[in-house]
Amino acid sequence: MTVLQERYREVSDRIGKLVLQAGRKPHSVSLIAVSKTFPSDGIREVYAAGQRDFGENYIQEWYGKTEELADLPDIVWHVIGDVQSNKTKFVAERAHWVHTVCRLKTARRLSEQRPSSMPPLQVCIEVNIGGEAVKHGVAPEEAVALAVEVAKLPNIVVRGLMCVAKANSSETELKTQFQTMQKLLADLNAAGVKADVLSMGMSDDMPAAIECGATHVRIGSAIFGKRGRLECVQ
Repeated sequence: MTVLQERYREVSDRIGKLVLQAGRKPHSVSLIAVSKTFPSDGIREVYAAGQRDFGENYIQEWYGKTEELADLPDIVWHVIGDVQSNKTKFVAERAHWVHTVCRLKTARRLSEQRPSSMPPLQVCIEVNIGGEAVKHGVAPEEAVALAVEVAKLPNIVVRGLMCVAKANSSETELKTQFQTMQKLLADLNAAGVKADVLSMGMSDDMPAAIECGATHVRIGSAIFGKRGRLECVQ
């Protein structure tokens, strides 16, 4: 077993333990291995250990990976970065999930450009849960209304909500933010959108996220190691 595979198993085991500690059903939380900035060879190693869901932030970088890993037919690509207008076509044609929809215009382009031969694109509405100017996402009070409009589009299915917790939050602050996401998901269902996904929680705040109902956690460095570069061209 390689170092990456060992880390992947450790993260998977930790998620399983946190799920049980939270009194939730086994396997109720899915791991998205965030592979941004890491090479395709590393993804292959983790894939070989059993992981199938991988998250990418940078569309141009991800484009190369989809070419290099085209022989892995059951790999599932999650776009977890901002989708610029000039990148929607590629995302619509190759992504399985987009976690970062926060504009109706973007959703419309993804819907229009999704090939009819593919299943609907699964999307989450990104919520700026901490109200941070430096982060993308719709304000919490606007999330349900946006999701209802996006859900009307063809070739797209709204699966739920996504957030990145405010940096340097205390444990109490984290739980408040994640509990707000839980309430928003309930409000979304009450509005008629059958949604079941809360994409929230990373390495540092994963315990609180799982306790508060996360269904998908996004883990990168704990599996792949420290990133060698901080930025990448979109």
